[in-house]
Amino acid sequence: MPLHTIKDFDPQYQNHFDDNIVGFDLYAGTDKVGSVEDLLVDDSGKLRYLIINTGAWIFGKKVLLPIGSAQIDSKGRRVVVNGLTRTQVEALPQYDGKMPVDYEHEEQVRKVYRPMATGTASLENSASLNYDRNSYAYDDHDPALYNLDESKHQNLRLYEERLIASKTRAKTGEVSVGKRVETETAQVSVPIEKERVVIERTATSSTAVTPDSTAFQEGEVARMEVYEETADVRKEAFVREEVSIRKEVDQKTVTTEETLRREELDVDTEGRPVVDKGTDSRSKKRPK
Repeated sequence: MPLHTIKDFDPQYQNHFDDNIVGFDLYAGTDKVGSVEDLLVDDSGKLRYLIINTGAWIFGKKVLLPIGSAQIDSKGRRVVVNGLTRTQVEALPQYDGKMPVDYEHEEQVRKVYRPMATGTASLENSASLNYDRNSYAYDDHDPALYNLDESKHQNLRLYEERLIASKTRAKTGEVSVGKRVETETAQVSVPIEKERVVIERTATSSTAVTPDSTAFQEGEVARMEVYEETADVRKEAFVREEVSIRKEVDQKTVTTEETLRREELDVDTEGRPVVDKGTDSRSKKRPK
């Protein structure tokens, strides 16, 4: 089955791992011998090998380490391989990353690690060798090399509940502002003028006069135009007032209470074993 570096298989692979072991130190027992440079996965995405830089032992040499042979210490950021020797590292084929890892390369790697994983000194008598390049299966033929031993990775997670505050925005109502027309009867007083003709006649003395040219003639003697005013009332529109519409935000703090649960570690011992219980990683964050 073809193998791929974890970065080529999934560029976002870090989102799927609790601990990114790339960069962890490699220890053979208590001796630091190198570091984890990359990971190899198969087509299904299952982790098969750690790519190890063995610079502390052999400068510039990179080799493959089956995942089942590794003991991962996340807290110490290290990978421990018990029983690994410099002689075994020298016997491993070098991984250069330029060519894909083929079946023959993996077989050389398996021959070095099988005695450590199975305790079988004579590989010729091992039942796991009943395969060829077409029938080989990691989990069927070498489960000790490719399956993580959970007994070496006993991690107990302690959970606690926390209050996560968030806000949701909900519509509580709606305000519609419109106009309506109201009518009323209005009165206006307009003073007007109206002309009238007043004819006054005054008796004169009986003194004799000389008549003018109009004397003793019938017809129009005088003309006077008479006028009067009438009320001219019309309607005009004026701005009575202006209305401004806006929203203002009032803030207030809402306090709620919830009962939170938290798991604590209980350690039961028999006899007088020395147990380092460690420290609560959140003890510095909790208020006194």
